[in-house]
Amino acid sequence: MSDIINQRLQAIREELTKHNLDAFIIPRADEYLGEYVPERNERLLWATEFTGSAGMAIVLKDAAAIFVDGRYTVQVKQQVNGELFSYESLYDTPQVEWLIDQLGSGKRVGIDTRLHTLAWYQQAEHKLTKAGLELISVAENPIDIHWHDRPVLPSEPITLFSHEGAGRNSLEKRQQIGALVAKEGADMALIAALDSFCWLLNIRGNDVPRLPVTLGCALLSTNGDMTLFADIAKMPAGFIEHVGAGVDFKDESLLADSLSQLNGVKLLADPNTANAWSQLSAQQAGAVLVAGSDPVALPKAQKNAAELNGMRASHVRDGVAVSRFLAWLDREVAANVMHDEAQLADKLESFRLTDPLYREPSFDTISATGGNGAMCHYNHLDGTPSQMTMNSIYLVDSGAQYIDGTTDVTRTIAIGHVTAEQQKMFTLVLKGHIALDQAKFPKGTSGQQLDGFARQYLWQHGFDYDHGTGHGVGHFLSVHEGPQRIGKNVNGVALLPGMVLSNEPGYYRADEFGIRIENLVAVIPSPTLVNAEREMMEFDALTLIPMDKRLIDKSLLTKAEINWFNQYHAKVFNTLSPLMQGEDLTWLTQVTSEL
Repeated sequence: MSDIINQRLQAIREELTKHNLDAFIIPRADEYLGEYVPERNERLLWATEFTGSAGMAIVLKDAAAIFVDGRYTVQVKQQVNGELFSYESLYDTPQVEWLIDQLGSGKRVGIDTRLHTLAWYQQAEHKLTKAGLELISVAENPIDIHWHDRPVLPSEPITLFSHEGAGRNSLEKRQQIGALVAKEGADMALIAALDSFCWLLNIRGNDVPRLPVTLGCALLSTNGDMTLFADIAKMPAGFIEHVGAGVDFKDESLLADSLSQLNGVKLLADPNTANAWSQLSAQQAGAVLVAGSDPVALPKAQKNAAELNGMRASHVRDGVAVSRFLAWLDREVAANVMHDEAQLADKLESFRLTDPLYREPSFDTISATGGNGAMCHYNHLDGTPSQMTMNSIYLVDSGAQYIDGTTDVTRTIAIGHVTAEQQKMFTLVLKGHIALDQAKFPKGTSGQQLDGFARQYLWQHGFDYDHGTGHGVGHFLSVHEGPQRIGKNVNGVALLPGMVLSNEPGYYRADEFGIRIENLVAVIPSPTLVNAEREMMEFDALTLIPMDKRLIDKSLLTKAEINWFNQYHAKVFNTLSPLMQGEDLTWLTQVTSEL
């Protein structure tokens, strides 16, 4: 494979020479800047053979480097030839500064502005210009020119998502968001996020792995009129009637022409999420850019009653599927049958596949045994799947896209005997999970303010974890939805009724084991604090799947925490038992018995 990658690098360098460039930047992102990338847009993979979900390569005339984060320090050396690329840290080695050091002043750096946010572009241009370098936008990506066997995009038509399931029709949503655009002092908004325009139009698609959306973008006027730019061949029968008055459907190839006609228009766009090309094109045509957050994000995050009902229903069925998998796993371990991580992930999905409303995983399943569990974003597909061993811990983090909801759950499982230290660490994580689940907080509270609830017991023993405690989750949309989150990092977005988030504290001991306990929760008005002086919120758990009692050190739990655990398991049993039978029901009865 090294010969092929070397040939590809030479092809890129030919383009550098042709256009008088000294470097070209290759991010993992595509023009839609989402978490997942269709095969056709895996440009970083084509140029490097790196399969990770985050990274960047820079190709110089006589050298190249690949930048990855801490998740991929081992994987990148297995996949990327060290003779062709130097290995650099994505966060510890800022790419623009690295370029300045490598090239010096007077050099020209090429980028495809479709693959970078406007905010990144502006920062990079400022730093490079200050150092005497020039940032050049290429008319055509060198990789696209030379990728002769490039996969085609999926061709399945757009799916019309029922107004009943969405709780509101498209016209109502568009008029609501149009009014928000007007409040920002704009005439029109660029709706660049795939899940945003799909939510607005009550449509879904099959263009991106793990994310039920179609590729494209949209322009929304203040009166709610909207133009969708997508593959016109994917327009389904009944589309115009479904979306209602005021929607125009144009092929995505016409976007550039439409942007060129925005002279004098005040265009609201998010410089941190929308690509630089679209905003620069509008600006060059005479549009006035109004920087602001995606106006769809916050309303989309606040699920209405119909959306929450769908989420609850999907979680009940998902609870049955995952519980059946855990019951099967316990039987296999009892019979001393040890499977590898890939077999376990496939077996888990086989239970979900029996649901006619199931569509696909909501993200790549993290099926991690032993020391692999210590890598919080481990993917068994990035190497050779490890085999489960007796007297270890197995961590499985998985989710599903159902037509009526999106799920995400992590359970940590004892395989045979576990140590007292492992029980201690699991129990400290559980105490944090319970504390966050039981939190009551006044209206206006952000997830950042609640993050310490989940970490406090680990902190008291000198431990912590490096990921966020909770992310937003969409309704048959993105499993990682903003703008709300729970984490250490600055995030002032208030948690509002209808938002769905994960509650997932963890602990990871390198090369030994990983622990994470994750439920999805909905933000609801607090029913028990009706006479409170302020409007109060709390969480309501959507996930209904047993937690492994074998990993608990009961002596570390308070009476109130034991009561929470028993009440949660009673709810799990009462909800799932009518839907389970035979050996699975017997297992459920045992594992949900009181602690």
